Amino acid sequence: MSNKTILVAFGGASPEHEVSVLTAMQSIAALRERNHTIIPLYIGKTGRWYTGKNLTNLEEYKDLKTLIASSAPCTFAHNENGRVVLMETSSKGLFSKPKSFHFDVVLPAFHGSDGENGAFQGVCETFNIPYTGSGVLGSSVGMDKLTAKSLCRSARFPVVDDVGFYESEWVENKASIIENIANLGYPVFVKPVSLGSSIGVTRASDENTLINAVESAFRYDRHVLVEKGVSPLKEINCSVMGTVENATASVLEHPMGSEELLSFKDKYQRGEGAKGMASADRIIPAELPSDKTEEIRTLAVQIFKKLNCSGLARLDFLLNAETNEVFFNEINTIPGSFSFYLWDHSDISFPELLERLIAIALEQHQQKNGRVRSYETNLLSQKAAIGLKGLKGTKGPR
Repeated sequence: MSNKTILVAFGGASPEHEVSVLTAMQSIAALRERNHTIIPLYIGKTGRWYTGKNLTNLEEYKDLKTLIASSAPCTFAHNENGRVVLMETSSKGLFSKPKSFHFDVVLPAFHGSDGENGAFQGVCETFNIPYTGSGVLGSSVGMDKLTAKSLCRSARFPVVDDVGFYESEWVENKASIIENIANLGYPVFVKPVSLGSSIGVTRASDENTLINAVESAFRYDRHVLVEKGVSPLKEINCSVMGTVENATASVLEHPMGSEELLSFKDKYQRGEGAKGMASADRIIPAELPSDKTEEIRTLAVQIFKKLNCSGLARLDFLLNAETNEVFFNEINTIPGSFSFYLWDHSDISFPELLERLIAIALEQHQQKNGRVRSYETNLLSQKAAIGLKGLKGTKGPR
């Protein structure tokens, strides 16, 4: 791939903010190995956008207030030639113009909330900017665990039984919800519907721990999912790369947790934490029979396509270690560290992996812009000649 100017977008108003910074710093280092030019777009915890060279240095994030004070607020804008740029929103001198930065493609490195749920992808679509990863639909479905499971269930992909409810329903019908959950059989796992990195996830073994777990989950999301536990449990993950037309699965991994539930600490705070998900303890490739390995890899590709994903995602599965039953758990459309450690076992380095994602993004963008994007008609001029009073179903000015 020829050298590109890549805008790496990360941070955001999300409980997974710090994890996003780690993934972004890893990606920036990998892209620089291939001599690509990097423009950072850091979204602070308040949702404000910033850019600046200091934002590419992980050491600077030890003091966020100082870092933000030395960075430039910015936004997407069209320059005088109609090209989309990242533009600083303030200038340093009275007569100086704000700086603007051209780029070829955006690499979103968000985790959770508005960066991964399709909202930021929608901004890119509005500005017609090429970006890596899943589009608005795939991103939003992937972030919503209940919607993703519902689609998988309708396609007869295996998922565990669950109960989902909103906070208002919990307040009004707590007793009946608790009864429905008890029918699943304890233990259960309580999760915020739209969050990742195991934040807010709790194992509940009885009604008392269930109530506390639900109240804790509502701190992060107004929508909660309670799932029947799988025991004895072995978690198996698989990354998929490509498009809905052509996708490939990585090798499988068996992440090792300190408890039955793989926690945030297991994922990011064991070993060398600065390496993000790459620092977690895991067995790669997962030690499974070849037929079970292929079953999970095939299922991962099928779900990736069903959920309208593109670029790269990591799909997490639950394996009953006794019965060998496999269940789809969730999909991460922007996985921690972009799951590069899984592709490394297929002789695809992290820099090459990112270049493949960029190539997919540029090809998808080119295909989209090759379609008809407007419909030439004189409809408005005709309606203007008739006037508002002449339009069916409308009333004129009063």
